[in-house]
Amino acid sequence: QAQLIESGGGLVQAGGSLRLSCAASGLPFETLAVGWFRQVPGKEREFVAAIHKSGSRTLYADSVKGRFTLSRNNAEDTAYLQMNNLNPEDTADYYCETGLLHAPENWPRDYLYDNWGQGTQVTVST
Repeated sequence: QAQLIESGGGLVQAGGSLRLSCAASGLPFETLAVGWFRQVPGKEREFVAAIHKSGSRTLYADSVKGRFTLSRNNAEDTAYLQMNNLNPEDTADYYCETGLLHAPENWPRDYLYDNWGQGTQVTVST
C-alpha cells in the first residue's frame, strides 16, 4: 500500500529553521518526482518546491527561493525539505506528494500528483 509520511514540523521563531522529511513506502520512489505543497485553512494549496526523480533538478516557488532546499535520498525512499530563515508567512500545513512528473513545468500542478501524505504543521511565530 502506497504511503507518504511527513514529519519534522513544529513551532519555531521567525528566523529559525526546520527540516521536514517525507518517507515513502509501497512506492517506486526512485521513479517519482516529489513535490512539497503547503496550505493555510481557507486557502488553496500552494506549491513550495519539487525535485526530479534523480535529484538532479529542483524547482522552488519564488516565495521560498534561497531559503528552502529540497533533496532526496532514493536509497532511503525519503525526501527532505530544509527550511531556513522562516517567517510567519511560512506558517501552514506542509504536504509531500509524489507523481510520474518528468517535466518541471508540471511540478507546481498539485492535481497531477498521485499520492500525498497527511501533512505536517509548521508554525512560525514573530
